[in-house]
Amino acid sequence: MDTLMWEAKAAEGRGAELLRWVLDEGVRAIADPAVRTEVFVAGDRVVVIAVADEPPRRLPDPPEELIARAPHAWPFTRVNIAT
Repeated sequence: MDTLMWEAKAAEGRGAELLRWVLDEGVRAIADPAVRTEVFVAGDRVVVIAVADEPPRRLPDPPEELIARAPHAWPFTRVNIAT
């Protein structure tokens, strides 16, 4: 598994704070020159996708007051498509 998708749902009205935490704390916790990290938002959800040659570390859990439920994380294996 070389890709991690992590998703958290913000507590009511806390989406901007959750995004700030992800950018300041969550992504920094998995920072590594060998890991490409992208962050996405959709409404009250924040998604992080981390891709590396080795399994990337999992993001830490955000402060409980920022989330509506525990974050979910899924490991994936990248598929190379030959054209």
